[in-house]
Amino acid sequence: MPFVKRNSQGEVVAVSLEWAADFDEELPAGSVELVTLLGHASADDSLADTDQDFIRVLEDVVDLLIDKGVFLFTELPGSAQEKILKRQKLRRGSAGSLNLLGDD
Repeated sequence: MPFVKRNSQGEVVAVSLEWAADFDEELPAGSVELVTLLGHASADDSLADTDQDFIRVLEDVVDLLIDKGVFLFTELPGSAQEKILKRQKLRRGSAGSLNLLGDD
């Protein structure tokens, strides 16, 4: 069961899987207070939830621009080249990789 921290109004403001000095009250995992808190947290993260998909789209756009000769890969800063190569390697190894622009 998770441990919770409350504010001065008695509202749950933080959750921990381990006991800590400020996290001394245990609540059942399905308690209304936890569901409410975690529901608000996920709504606040809605923009962050799209980041991974958007990054993959940008990677595909960069690949397309390079393939079309708009710019050369070597024209990118070295750090950008390293990051792109690392992500390409990771994506090739990923079973569920997205290819949003297709192989055309």
